[in-house]
Amino acid sequence: MSEGALVPSIRRRRDDTASPFPPRTRLTVPTERAVVDCGVYVDGVRVPGRFTHRAAIRHVRQAGRGFVWVGLHAPDPHQMEALAREFGLHELISEDAASGRQRPKLEAYDDSLVLNMSTVRYLEHESITETNDIVSTGEVMVVLGRDFVVTVRHGDFTGLADIRAELESAPERLLRGPSTVMHAVADRVVDSYLEVAEGMSGDVDDLETAVFAPRTRVDIEQIYLLKRELLELKHDIAPLALPLRRLAVWDAFRKARI
Repeated sequence: MSEGALVPSIRRRRDDTASPFPPRTRLTVPTERAVVDCGVYVDGVRVPGRFTHRAAIRHVRQAGRGFVWVGLHAPDPHQMEALAREFGLHELISEDAASGRQRPKLEAYDDSLVLNMSTVRYLEHESITETNDIVSTGEVMVVLGRDFVVTVRHGDFTGLADIRAELESAPERLLRGPSTVMHAVADRVVDSYLEVAEGMSGDVDDLETAVFAPRTRVDIEQIYLLKRELLELKHDIAPLALPLRRLAVWDAFRKARI
């Protein structure tokens, strides 16, 4: 704008001037909207009927037997705080579960044990030279208590529904209590690492074949893409080794006390 041109004036509202608009209110979404599934298990068998997380934990604690399994997908802070109040979870558990950006770890809070795991999923593609993504990542948190287990998923890891169905078809496993769920989820996550590693091994072979094939042009970006995905996979998998060793030690100690 040239010198001397008219400059629009900006009228600032004084702090003590009442706004003509009503104050904004933050909309809260009920915890039930983040619940994927909620079940009550007694003697290894799922109790018939539908339960909210609130009704489920009250049912178990009034009966003095069984446990609750609540599955959540990407809960917000308000939703986790509401569930934490009902289940008696430490506030740090609630914060970590809502943030969805936690490193793999195993931690104890009061009467709860928390396992965080990075999840990975191999994205199918026709050719390594014609794709932009190879691995999709996410996170699963498992919160274990005396009479409950809460699984919190961030990302597109879809194995939890299959784990629930598998365990419900084997009541003798659920009869051992909620710790069975934590171990089953850990097993499935580790299995997914092996599946992704196998898929990426095939990609490496395909890329090597394309690079050394005569009259075949390979974009250097595809080589860097594969290298980046391999490094990210290593970054997700390597930190989980220590938490899983600690979980094995904790489980052995728990069984020794029984």
